[in-house]
Amino acid sequence: MTQPIDPGTCHSMAELRRAIDALDGRIVRLLAHRAALIDRAVELKPAEGLPARIPERVQAVLDNVRSEARAVGLDPDLAARLWQILIEWSIAREERVLGTADEEFSCEPQ
Repeated sequence: MTQPIDPGTCHSMAELRRAIDALDGRIVRLLAHRAALIDRAVELKPAEGLPARIPERVQAVLDNVRSEARAVGLDPDLAARLWQILIEWSIAREERVLGTADEEFSCEPQ
């Protein structure tokens, strides 16, 4: 995977938008890879007697994301909010496969 384009090298809005679009594509591919890892987790969890939701793991992931965000100058609250959506979506996906889902997950604001 190539490095993201340095914003300082973009000399027009068109260049900047192309860089943003390229980065968005990379982010989507990374999210798809994360979803594939979640699919594997749901295959492994039953053998280890693990539920879809493990509160300690959720907190550890959010703590790690906040720390990573701070380290690179990203607002940790923004990162945590984004990951909370990813985590809830992932848990809902696991619960559907495991047959323990109470309701369908929605990304719509409540």
